[in-house]
Amino acid sequence: MNIGFIPIDNRPVCYTLPEMIAAIDDNINFYLPPREFLGDLTKQADTEKIFDWMKTLPELDAFVISLDTIAYGGLIPSRRCPDTFDEIKEKILKFKELLLEKHSKIYAFSSIMRISNNNINEEEKEYWSQWGKKIFEYSYLSHKNENESSVKSEIPQEILDDYLKTRERNFDINKLYLKWQKEGFFDTLVFSKDDCAEFGFNVEEADFLESQGGFVKTGADEIPLTLLARAIQGEIKISPVFLEPEEKDLISNYEDISIEESVKGQIELAGCKISSEEEADILLYVNNFKKHQGEIVMKVSTEPFRRVWCPPQKPYMIADVRFANGADNFLVKQIFDHPADEMFCGFAAWNTSANTLGSLICAAKVKFLAKKYNKESFLKLQMTRFMDDWAYQANCRQKLEDADVKVLRKIIEPYKNRIQKFLNRKYNTIYKYPWNRLFEVEIECD
Repeated sequence: MNIGFIPIDNRPVCYTLPEMIAAIDDNINFYLPPREFLGDLTKQADTEKIFDWMKTLPELDAFVISLDTIAYGGLIPSRRCPDTFDEIKEKILKFKELLLEKHSKIYAFSSIMRISNNNINEEEKEYWSQWGKKIFEYSYLSHKNENESSVKSEIPQEILDDYLKTRERNFDINKLYLKWQKEGFFDTLVFSKDDCAEFGFNVEEADFLESQGGFVKTGADEIPLTLLARAIQGEIKISPVFLEPEEKDLISNYEDISIEESVKGQIELAGCKISSEEEADILLYVNNFKKHQGEIVMKVSTEPFRRVWCPPQKPYMIADVRFANGADNFLVKQIFDHPADEMFCGFAAWNTSANTLGSLICAAKVKFLAKKYNKESFLKLQMTRFMDDWAYQANCRQKLEDADVKVLRKIIEPYKNRIQKFLNRKYNTIYKYPWNRLFEVEIECD
C-alpha cells in the first residue's frame, strides 16, 4: 500500500511518530517529504520544495494531508502568515492540481484558528504577549452576545483589526475547502479545533462549518494519525473500557466534549467500530480521571489510579489520560508488573486526551491489520512512547531547568532500564530538543 503523508510541522509527534507507526507493517510504503522542507516554531514550510517532492511520488492509494502546511507553512504559521487570501488561494489551487495527478484517496484536515486564553506569544503573533487574554475575552463575549464594548475599547484598534483580518482570511480558506469537499475532491475532510472554550470566534466558525455540512473535530496534532488509521483498509472492532466508569462524562483539559465522546469520536474517525467487550478485536483501556484531569507540568494534581489492573487475555491498548501531557505513575507501575506479550497493542499518554487516543488507535489498527507485521518496529514505538510520555513528561521534565541533553541523559537512565525490562529489549537512545524548549523532546531508539 502506497501512502503519502504531509505533516503539520517537523516536531517528533508530527513527523517521526507517523513514520514509526507505518513501519509496523512492512507492506506500507510510506512517503514523507524531507524533514527540512517542513516548518517549525519560527519558520514556514517550503511549499515549493514540497510541490517538487510530490512530483517524484508514484501513484498513491491514499494521501494524508495537513492543509495548513500548504496554505500557511504549518499550524503555527497559520496564525502568523502575512499572505493574503488571494495569494494563499493561488498556492492551494496549484496543490490541488498536483494531487489530482496522484489518483489517490485524499484524507485532509485544516485547523480552525485557535484563541488561547493567555498572554503567551511563543506560538502567536508578537502582540499576543500583551493582548492575548483581552482578545480572548472580546471573542468570548462577542459570541455569547454579551456587552464586549469595554473590553474592545482596551485593545488597540490596529491590533484588533489585524487579528480579525487574519481570522477572516483563514475562515474564508476553510470555506473554500468545504466547497471542494462538496465537489467530491476529498475522501475525508476534517476541520480541527483545539484549546476550546464554550464560546468564541473559533466555536462560532465551527458551528457555521458544521451547519454547511463540514465535519469538525476537537483536537489537532493527532488528527493526521487518525486519518492515517482511516486510510488503512480493514474492519476492526474496539471496545472502550473506562477505568473510572462513573466519571466518563467529565471533560478533558483543552477540549470541549466529554472523555467518552472523545474516545468514541476517535474510534469512529479512525474507521473502526465500537463494540462490546465480548465482540471486540481490541480492548481500549482508558485511564480517565476523577473530578478533573491533572496536569503535571502545571502542578495540577488529581487522584491517580488506585485500584488493581491486570492485562486481559485478548488484544488490548492503554490510553492514559489521567493527566494532560504525562503518564500516571501509579498505573504505569502496574503495567510494568506484567511484561509485554503478544496481546499488548500499545500505550500512549502524550499531551491532550485526543492526542493520546488518536495516535494510540492508529498504531493498534496498523498492528492488528498488518499484512507483514514488523514486531521490532512496534516495540521500538512503545519504547519511544514510554520514554517520552512516562519517563520524560511525567518524571524527568520536572527536574530540568532548561533543555539540557547532558542532564537529561543522566536522570532518565533508571526509567529507561525499567521500560527495557518490560519490553524485553535493549536500546541505544539519543535525546534532542528540536525546538529548544522543554515541551517536546525527541528520543531516538536504536
